[in-house]
Amino acid sequence: MFDEASLAAQGALDAGATYADARVVITKTESINVRNQNLDQMDRSETVGVGVRALIGSSWGFAATADLSNESIRSAGERASAIAKASAIVPGPPMEFADVPVVEDFWETPYEEDPFLVATSEKVDMLINVTKTLQSVEGVAIAVGSLTFYDTNKWFVSSQGHRIHQHIIESGGGYDATAIGERETQRRSYPQSFGQYETGGFETIRAWDYEENAQRIAEEAVALLTADEMEERETSLILEASQLALQIHESVGHAIELDRILGWEAAFAGTSHLQLSKLHSHRYGSDLMNITADATLPGALGTFGYDDEGTPAQSVDIVRNGTWVGVLSGRDSAAIAGLPPGGMVRADGFNRLPMVRMTNVGLLPGEGTLDDIIADTDDGVYMSTNRSWSIDDRRLNFQFGTEIAWEVKNGRLGRMLKNPTYTGITPQFWGSLDRLAGEAEWVHWGTPNCGKGQPMQVAHTGHSASPGRFANIRVGVRA
Repeated sequence: MFDEASLAAQGALDAGATYADARVVITKTESINVRNQNLDQMDRSETVGVGVRALIGSSWGFAATADLSNESIRSAGERASAIAKASAIVPGPPMEFADVPVVEDFWETPYEEDPFLVATSEKVDMLINVTKTLQSVEGVAIAVGSLTFYDTNKWFVSSQGHRIHQHIIESGGGYDATAIGERETQRRSYPQSFGQYETGGFETIRAWDYEENAQRIAEEAVALLTADEMEERETSLILEASQLALQIHESVGHAIELDRILGWEAAFAGTSHLQLSKLHSHRYGSDLMNITADATLPGALGTFGYDDEGTPAQSVDIVRNGTWVGVLSGRDSAAIAGLPPGGMVRADGFNRLPMVRMTNVGLLPGEGTLDDIIADTDDGVYMSTNRSWSIDDRRLNFQFGTEIAWEVKNGRLGRMLKNPTYTGITPQFWGSLDRLAGEAEWVHWGTPNCGKGQPMQVAHTGHSASPGRFANIRVGVRA
C-alpha cells in the first residue's frame, strides 16, 4: 500500500503543499459479548482507507477517502491542500517541524497466538463458562463478559522520504458481576472496570485466568450489598494498581499533552494547569513519583514502532523524583516549545487527523509489595477497581469512586466497605505519595477508550502502575 499512500501525498504536494504525509490503514476488529451464559452480540468488521495531511504556511489540511481508486486517492491529497490554503488565509506564526530520522522500516507487534485464528467456539465458551460461574453465586443477577481484538496494518509515507509499514495486534476483554439488593446494586469487575487490553495475541487473555477469578468476583459483588458504607474522614489511602493507573491517566496523562498546554486543544478533556515556563521546576508530586511515557514497553497497549508522523517510539521522562520534566508532543508542537519530538501523535483510523495522544504513561515501581504497604499502615483504607471519576477541565480538582474498599487497621485488612470515594487536588495528592510497591506487582494496564478531539477520537493507551499509598487523603466524600 506504499503506492497508494505516496499517490495521496503527491496529490497534496502538486496542489501546493510544502509538506505532506499519508497513511493507508486497514483495521480488522472482532468483538464478542456474552450476557448471562448467552451469546449477546458478535461483530466482525474491517475498515480500509487513506488519510492525508498537507501543510501550507502555518496551516494544516486533512482529507480522507475509503475509495482506493487512483482518482479518489489523488483527489484526497488535493482536498487536504485546499483546506490548508483556506486556513492559511488567517496566518499564524511560521510552522516549523522538529527533525526526526527519515527511515524505511517494518515493525510488528510480538505475539504468540493470532486471536483471529483462535476458534470462535473457544472464545465464546470461555465467556459462557465465566458468566455461568458468576451466576452460580446466589445474589448475582447479571453476568457479562466480553472479548475484543484488533489487527491493524498501517503504511505511512511522507514527502521527506518516510516509508513505514506497521502491523499491530491488540487483545483485551473482561467481565463483571452485578448483584441486586432491595435498594441498591453493586458490581465487581475483572481484571479492571474497563477490561484489560494489551498489545499481543490471545495469549494475553489466557494469562489473566478469567475462569479462576470468577467465583471471588461474584462473591465480592454480593457481599457489597450488606457491607458498611465508608465514613467521610481523612486517612491513609492505598490504591490498587488499576485504580492508580486511571489516576495517572486523568490527573497526569491529559495534563501533560503539549497541545493542551499550548492552548491548541480544549475539546472533551479541557486544557491543563501546567505552564510550559515551569517545565523542570514545577513540583508535581513526592520524590517517589517517577513518570515516563514509554512507547517501547513490550505488551503495553500504547506500544508501537513509530507514531503517525514517522517518529520512532521512545521513552520520555515526564516526572522525575516529583519534578515535572517532560510532555507529550508532536513534531510541530515540540518545535514551538523547543523540545525534541516525543513520538506521541496518533489517529483513530485512516479518517481522523493525527493528534497528540498518550502512549504508555506510567508510574515507575518502588519497593516491596502491597502486603508490605498494608502491614506498614496503622489506619487507612484500601480501594480497588474504578467505578466513577470526575475531574475539572484543568486536571486539578478530582473525585474518584471505586467498586470496593477495605478498612486497614494495625497493618491488617478489616471490614469491607461499599461505595468508596476519595477526592484531592492533583499536586497535593501526588505530593502525598509515601509508599509504592515494587516491580513484581507492576502491571501495564490498558485503557482502550481514551477520548479526545472533535470529531472525537478514541485512543488505546497504557498506564503502568503498582499499588501505592497516599497520606492524609479525604475519603468517603458524598457529592
